Amino acid sequence: MRFQNFPRLEIEMDSSIKYNQTYIWLISLTAALGGFLFGYDWVVIGGAKPFYEPYFNITSVADQGWGTSSALVGCMAGAILCFGLSDKLGRRGLLIFSGLLFSVSAIGTALADTFWWFNFYRIVGGVAMGIALNLSPLYISELAPPEKRGRLVTINQFLVMLGVLLAQIANWQISLLDTDLAENADFAAIAASWSGQEGWRWMFGAETIPALLFFILMFFVPESTRWLIKNNQQDKAYRVLTKIGGEVYAKASVSETLSTLSEGDLGEVNFRELLKKNVVKLLAIGIFLAFLQQWSGINVVIYYAADIFQAAGFTLKQMMLNIVVIGGVMVASIFVTFATVDKYGRKSILLVCLAAMTLLYAGLGYSFYADLGGTPVVVLVLLNVMFYSISLAPLLWVLLSEIFPTRVRGAAISIGALAHWIGNFTLTYSFPAIKENLGWANNFWLYGVICAAGFVIIWLVLPETKGKSLEEIEKELGGKR
Repeated sequence: MRFQNFPRLEIEMDSSIKYNQTYIWLISLTAALGGFLFGYDWVVIGGAKPFYEPYFNITSVADQGWGTSSALVGCMAGAILCFGLSDKLGRRGLLIFSGLLFSVSAIGTALADTFWWFNFYRIVGGVAMGIALNLSPLYISELAPPEKRGRLVTINQFLVMLGVLLAQIANWQISLLDTDLAENADFAAIAASWSGQEGWRWMFGAETIPALLFFILMFFVPESTRWLIKNNQQDKAYRVLTKIGGEVYAKASVSETLSTLSEGDLGEVNFRELLKKNVVKLLAIGIFLAFLQQWSGINVVIYYAADIFQAAGFTLKQMMLNIVVIGGVMVASIFVTFATVDKYGRKSILLVCLAAMTLLYAGLGYSFYADLGGTPVVVLVLLNVMFYSISLAPLLWVLLSEIFPTRVRGAAISIGALAHWIGNFTLTYSFPAIKENLGWANNFWLYGVICAAGFVIIWLVLPETKGKSLEEIEKELGGKR
């Protein structure tokens, strides 16, 4: 069945469209479980770090950086895998594969008896993370009605933050099981303790249950409708879209998507399209946003929270509790994004929050420079996490899922995701050495300068995309040939 002859309908403004909210939310939440697993896997390393490092006798800066960042090598591989396959094989199959990899990684990391195997299974999990963070928001955006897309894609980030919080709670609660561990235990004492021998394994192994659940549930959701249309499966897309919003919505959606494609685009993936001038410009914006999200410095707070709070004078158990509070702030902040992303738009939220982060980093750097320690550091860290979680954390993936043309969207997002992971790896791996050379104060001031630069560039070049269909965005940004 072909739909080029259907008139283009303004479905986003048609109040007669009655969406199947239950169905939309079920498929969005199922896909967003990939985000949950990413969040858990992303952060569990931070709470386990004080315990697995003594177990493996990790003392060098290089090994500390590798243990924390090895999964990010897998993330880059996952993004490259999506680049080559997501437009050819579809979104759903790769997400199913990522669920399998998450399961293998959780079990393997928990059972690792050498640092080499520990990092091997962390890399396996990283491949899953790279796929999930790339394709979960893309999948949701391609199924979501235009006026609900920002909120539904943000669901993925909400589950990312929920995964972060549950990882931190799991780390904290598992560490509390070790009642014999002293508040200020030294390296050797931690290595000999239950937490240093077995506790950290449970921190990683707890991910197995949600990983298997994601793997199973993804078999029961449909393929992305825009991918189906592009690959000459309009009948299947029409049935899914009818279930989402009825026949009028389905016809309008298929017609609108086909209007952005030529006959040569259907069923084909032409990677040369990525070299077109208009696409290169959009790729440059996406790559910049990906690096800004990482080099804004919040991942240092996530991965090295224990070190930050230790430098601020907190004990081991106080550090674990403070890390949980960070996760709670991240989850709570997403509700602000839910309420504002489709009302005020992506660009305005980014500008306000980047301005706030610039000022907060200035204060955080001063807190370490003046050796204020304690409460000021905690408050400034939490406020910074809040503004990041409202803006850069969810909106990178909302924007990456919106700005690229349908015919190369999967490959283009994979390039943005690869840039994200390169930025993440370089930041995380280099941080111990950078901190040793710059000190805490200068390190945080550096992130403040990066946020200020990001504010200026976003103000000058980023388009606003709220409330528009993906096809409207494509035409406005010059994606239609």
